[in-house]
Amino acid sequence: MTATAVTSESTASPRRSSSHPASPRPAGRRRRSTGSIVGTSITYAILVVLAVVYIMPFLIQVATSFKTDADATANPVSLIPQVWTTAAYTKLFLNSDFPIWFMNSAIVTVVVTLGRVFFDSLAGYALARLHFRGRGFVFAALVAVMSVPMVVLLIPKFLVINQLGMYDSYSGMIIPLLTDAAGVFIMKGFFESIPASVEEQARIDGAGTFRVFWSIVLPMARPALITIIILSFQGSWNELAHFIVSTQDPALTTLTKGVAGLASGQLSQGSQYPLKLAAAAIMTIPVAVLFFVFQRRIMNSSEGAVKE
Repeated sequence: MTATAVTSESTASPRRSSSHPASPRPAGRRRRSTGSIVGTSITYAILVVLAVVYIMPFLIQVATSFKTDADATANPVSLIPQVWTTAAYTKLFLNSDFPIWFMNSAIVTVVVTLGRVFFDSLAGYALARLHFRGRGFVFAALVAVMSVPMVVLLIPKFLVINQLGMYDSYSGMIIPLLTDAAGVFIMKGFFESIPASVEEQARIDGAGTFRVFWSIVLPMARPALITIIILSFQGSWNELAHFIVSTQDPALTTLTKGVAGLASGQLSQGSQYPLKLAAAAIMTIPVAVLFFVFQRRIMNSSEGAVKE
């Protein structure tokens, strides 16, 4: 009987021990988990505050464009107009030269963007792949130009445009903007990331330099091209200083010059806050649409890479 009792007790003891609850999680792990949650919460809170601060001026701009002059003057930062009205947009499109400004900006921006994509790519490929005397000097000059403030070049730019007979013309507005140092720099860097072996087979088949550039290398540079498109479109659409020194004909006024004129009191008296901010809101739309369409395709140096 004694042996039987001992055996039964030894058999029952594992059952009792297995029914005990699992040991609690270590305190250090709980602290780390709690600290991680707190840190993440603080990070997101900061990001939300920054997003609100960044987007608030745009929301005020859109809301003010639907206000009356009196309401905009009395409540300049209110997000809800007391009386909703489209009078500012009606005046812009029906009682001003705003459509002409928009058309001029669209023409200049499209031509300049296409020109920069082509010429920046050509120049970047030449600096990245072609070996010619003075290539290092040309690249150093390119970097130097990037460091010069554009306002310093306004007077020389006006003198050159006037001397060439391009003043007050689309050519004077467009040709000086067809290339930019930053675009060439971006394209050069991207072309250098593409292995030279990619071009060897095409050269063996008899393709010339331009054919290799156009048919082989340029399609691989799509991320860099999209970056150039966005930067060129935004830069030429928002350009002001160049258009001030290259034209004075009202028929060639661009959106930036026209909106700057509104700020000085054109079209009517008073603050004209709804009118000015309505024009600014319309100016924002093309650039915003372009960015949101291409934001996932902005330059990624790993795309198009080829393993050696």
